[in-house]
Amino acid sequence: MDSKNNDVVNKRSEPDAGVLYVVGTPIGNLGDLSPRARLLLQQVSTIACEDTRHSGKLLKDLGSKASLLSFHRHNTTSRIPKLLALLKEGKSLAIISDAGLPGISDPGEKLVSASQKAGHDVICIPGPCAATTALVVSGLPSERFCFEGFLPLKGNDRHERLSALAEEHRTTIIYESPHRLLKLLKDLIEICGEERPLQVGRELTKRHEENIGPTIGAVQKHFIKTKPIGEFTLVLGGAPKIKQPQSNNSDLLDQMHKLIAEGATASDAARTVSFKTGQSRRFLYLLLHKKSNKVTTI
Repeated sequence: MDSKNNDVVNKRSEPDAGVLYVVGTPIGNLGDLSPRARLLLQQVSTIACEDTRHSGKLLKDLGSKASLLSFHRHNTTSRIPKLLALLKEGKSLAIISDAGLPGISDPGEKLVSASQKAGHDVICIPGPCAATTALVVSGLPSERFCFEGFLPLKGNDRHERLSALAEEHRTTIIYESPHRLLKLLKDLIEICGEERPLQVGRELTKRHEENIGPTIGAVQKHFIKTKPIGEFTLVLGGAPKIKQPQSNNSDLLDQMHKLIAEGATASDAARTVSFKTGQSRRFLYLLLHKKSNKVTTI
């Protein structure tokens, strides 16, 4: 795009009627609010936000006269029709979260989807995001990464997600609250080991910002001594790619059957043999359930 076209884009009048604006707000440092976001929030008709009291302070400082509507995970279903009605009436609507970019681990994605299905334009005003901020300062590979957000609190869902992380080769980003951080670190050590690379961003962009690492074990020791306070973004290094040994399928099955005979579940047996041999846990689990042992080793 040439500079002339760039000027045209930059001078575009906003907000437009009947458009939903997804606006990124600071995750800590108020100086990170972009001039475009500031102007939009001053002029938009209505702003949907997680907490009207929290966001009200920011908007008051900006001199915004927009109407505020609460929009959070507890009222998503009932609030979306009202917000869509405003767009249909030709109002301009912005959605913001308490901090960061709406739609990342909050119900903003549902409003965006509903607005698009109703035929309304959706425009993002880019801004800070804890996930990418923590990633780029972690020093861990960022060419390929995945975002987990908050893990399930308990049960099979949590176990399955943690098990998948143990085998994930890409860098993974996880959100966690301070009172659950130590439990998550304990779970990660059990499933990934103490030496798996990990960088934890605390209070990103704020005065007391910290980045703690370089391994799960080191991070756990730090927070056992220092009480976790603030917001945490974990950047977990990918699982090392281990050269698969040329194990005989029959030998692999014998090892798993022996563990099962001793009381292990099929999943636990596959995990244990995977750790010992370097074979994929998924492959071992499938091998265990094949009627025939004639499966090609991967």
